[in-house]
Amino acid sequence: MKKWLVSLSLLLLVGCESVLPAQNVNMNAQENNVDQASESTSKDMYNTVTIPKEQVHKGNLVLVNKEYPIHPDAIPADIVYLYENNELTQGYGLLDNTIQLSTNIAQIFGEMIQDADKDGVSHFMISSGYRDESEQEKLYEEKGGEYALPPGYSEHNIGFALDIGSTLESISTAPEGAWLQEHASEYGFILRYPEDKTDITGIMYEPWHFRYVGLPHSKIMDDKNLTLEEYLDFLKEQGNYTATIDGQNYQISFVPVSDHMTIEVPAQHQYELSGNNVDGVIVTIHQNEGEDVEVME
Repeated sequence: MKKWLVSLSLLLLVGCESVLPAQNVNMNAQENNVDQASESTSKDMYNTVTIPKEQVHKGNLVLVNKEYPIHPDAIPADIVYLYENNELTQGYGLLDNTIQLSTNIAQIFGEMIQDADKDGVSHFMISSGYRDESEQEKLYEEKGGEYALPPGYSEHNIGFALDIGSTLESISTAPEGAWLQEHASEYGFILRYPEDKTDITGIMYEPWHFRYVGLPHSKIMDDKNLTLEEYLDFLKEQGNYTATIDGQNYQISFVPVSDHMTIEVPAQHQYELSGNNVDGVIVTIHQNEGEDVEVME
């Protein structure tokens, strides 16, 4: 496996959230397997989908912060040690052999790194990925509450977040950081803690911390300059939102949590479900060109 040497300064730079004092944080798909929702054909144009209540805590868009801890159902089943899977680590380095990540997200990250290499940017490294609660507890005890979040309240505890470094210099000044700022949203990733949104996220600027939310959400968030907190609030306020990303049309709908969440979705259309970890589920439907479809509760 490709090995990299990193400076002590880089080791100290990445790996934990720098927590701000308590603020008024606004509340607010990795594709969720549709087999988690029961379906039956309705008329010939719509399928009836019953969304299990636990879906609220699962999916690419779950909000995890100081107010909303992870739910055990949120952790994907495909977490692996990257150093044991060479096919997942082509084109970038690992800080050490403890780095874990969702296999699905590692594959998408690898595709992104391959495209960056085509642009002449090739010195990427992952310094942190998934952490279980014991690892987070240890970090929290070592760093304290000002620099780390308690177990269950860090995005690293769900396997969708990773800290990305450069073997050349600090990611904030390296070509790798600049490339990610410009292109990461094209692959479903967002810079989770922007410099100008610390009052909303409650976390200091972290140019290395990227979170997978999936398309089209990452592109919409990038285009509208929204954090995950803001985006989830936006979807809740809109109820239904239509977007066109790279020629593909999407219908995105917010479904409030209830004891019996049943919706009608157009038959023969791909869709994803993701909870927000607070009070609802986001349904994302891939529309055909020129087609007007909607989710019916």
